[in-house]
Amino acid sequence: MPGWKTNLTVLWFGQFLVMAGMTMIVPFLPLYLQELGVTEPHALATWSGIIFAGNFVTSFVFQPLWGGLADRYGRKVMLLRSGFGMAVVMTLMGFATGPWHLLLLRLVNGTISGFIPAGVALMSATAPRERMGFAMGTLQSGAVAGSILGPLFGGLLAEWIGYRYIFYITGGLLFLASMLAALLVKETFDSKAAAQKPKQSMSAAFKQLRGIPQLPSLYAVTFLIQFSLLSVLPLLPLFVQKLHGTGEMLAFYAGMVGSITGFSNMIASPLLGRLSDRIGPERILAICLIGAAIASVPQALVQNVWQLFAARFFLGIFLGGLLPTVNSLIRKYTPGGMESRSYSFNSSALSLGNMLGPVVGGFVSGYVTIQQLFLISAVLLFVNAVWVYKSLLSRLPRKGSSGSGEAPASP
Repeated sequence: MPGWKTNLTVLWFGQFLVMAGMTMIVPFLPLYLQELGVTEPHALATWSGIIFAGNFVTSFVFQPLWGGLADRYGRKVMLLRSGFGMAVVMTLMGFATGPWHLLLLRLVNGTISGFIPAGVALMSATAPRERMGFAMGTLQSGAVAGSILGPLFGGLLAEWIGYRYIFYITGGLLFLASMLAALLVKETFDSKAAAQKPKQSMSAAFKQLRGIPQLPSLYAVTFLIQFSLLSVLPLLPLFVQKLHGTGEMLAFYAGMVGSITGFSNMIASPLLGRLSDRIGPERILAICLIGAAIASVPQALVQNVWQLFAARFFLGIFLGGLLPTVNSLIRKYTPGGMESRSYSFNSSALSLGNMLGPVVGGFVSGYVTIQQLFLISAVLLFVNAVWVYKSLLSRLPRKGSSGSGEAPASP
């Protein structure tokens, strides 16, 4: 097996284990806070929101710093730093005695996080350019599979062994993912050549990358994707309750609606990645954004849970071509030696979308219905598609043109 395929296989399992471990705590976080002594309903909701967002706040700030260090010292080093560090922090969460302890550890976790963007950067540096779409799509499917099964396993384990032990299991999964990467992932990194390059501040690096017009466009696309999709996600259980009523199996149906897009996403990501290698990632990104916008509309029109299942599954097919294609395009347009910094800025944009989407969606839901939020999400995705056409597709060289449309190989 070629070295890049070995890396892809190991990193796929690493992404799966990391996402499964990180999302295992989602179903019972408010319940764990009750065990820590937070019982008043308003305080419980406030603490849950702050603690959940804390990870994204520090991740947004620190990702560019780790990206710069990865370009100087190697992506694998940053992968292991993040993996082993998060393993320790997640284990310590099981020893928390109050909400402040949990908040502090979530902030630390966001500060040292970066396993997934480091894995993406490492994969982009080792996979052949002509197979980049397939590699990114396959890598994405591992993360999605983990995010689907993590909450399911977390909910089951919470019933069987209690909340605290799940943090120890999560720490163990993160440690296992890091050990697999340490032993099996190979990276060819010229540390001497990297050390000879002049040091560059984050602001200087961003200024240089901003000079390549496609890259800021891609960061904006990532933010808008996450913002538009996550703005409705926290309200889905309430919408399921409205469609199904308060009878039996409500929690099961709510969980299935939340994860059904992940199943179709996991299936579609490698297939769309292969297609992007044939017809170009810019075209796949535009097609999937338009498809996701169209697929968001039926969610506003459904009359029962099964119709919502079908609409969410249809949406997931197009979601499978969004972030992997963005990652392929970032690699295409980023100058050699700056890949990790470029991916880290994109990771910050993703964290910002993850953070603001649910907050804004929850605020707006006080003035509009969730059906109208689905339509707003569709409009945002369509605007995103127009932005991609103007900033990426329209810049592609026409057939017969001698231009490559790519950034130079070095800064």
